[in-house]
Amino acid sequence: MTAAIPGFVPQWTAPAGVRAFVTTREAGHSTGTFARFNLGDHVGDDPDAVAANRRWLRRGLALPADPAWLNQVHGTHCTEATASGPREVEADAAVVRGPGAVAAVLTADCLPVILARDDARAAAVAHAGWRGLAGGVLEAALTALGPVPVHAFLGPAIGPAAFEVGPEVRAAFLEADPGADAAFAAQGGKWRADLYRLARRRLMQQGLPAVRISGGDFCTFDEAERFYSHRREAPTGRMATLVWLGPG
Repeated sequence: MTAAIPGFVPQWTAPAGVRAFVTTREAGHSTGTFARFNLGDHVGDDPDAVAANRRWLRRGLALPADPAWLNQVHGTHCTEATASGPREVEADAAVVRGPGAVAAVLTADCLPVILARDDARAAAVAHAGWRGLAGGVLEAALTALGPVPVHAFLGPAIGPAAFEVGPEVRAAFLEADPGADAAFAAQGGKWRADLYRLARRRLMQQGLPAVRISGGDFCTFDEAERFYSHRREAPTGRMATLVWLGPG
């Protein structure tokens, strides 16, 4: 395929030298509920279609290496991406510290968050579902970047109007931060949770010299033609959110 890679370059404040991209599902080799640009090799899709989509991703974006795909477990571990890996390491965030490596996470409702140092010396990407977000995956990625001014982009996730959760989810956030209550709205015996608001709150509470946050205006559940959503349609594919370093 020779068309442009389906997806977009984040509109954020990161410095020159930080490259990022978010894929969508609008074109590709996968079919059925995985149509069309599924990049997840663990969801039941045809392995050949996934491999073709991944080859197209690298070629179309002129990536310096294959993305360092992770085995995401809704945890908080942040690993280091290099040109040779990791491959399937259990982690939910990855950091890049120089050119030649590509960090990536896969999502289909969970929140992908891209982070970059203001001096462009390192960048990271995190997979922040509610468990990882409550557990501290963003804090782990920020620690890997160091106590410096940081730019953040909140990518496509399920929006607050569609994300219904049980009381245990709300309790997990309020136990550490009672102020997180503002990110939950009562709905019958359950709650609607705002992942974007929770992530912004976590980022702003880290005591960094500065954090500039962009994005956070998507809904994977509602935008069926553009995004995969596990809650809307399972099994389904996965989008990738990638970050790497290049010339300034």
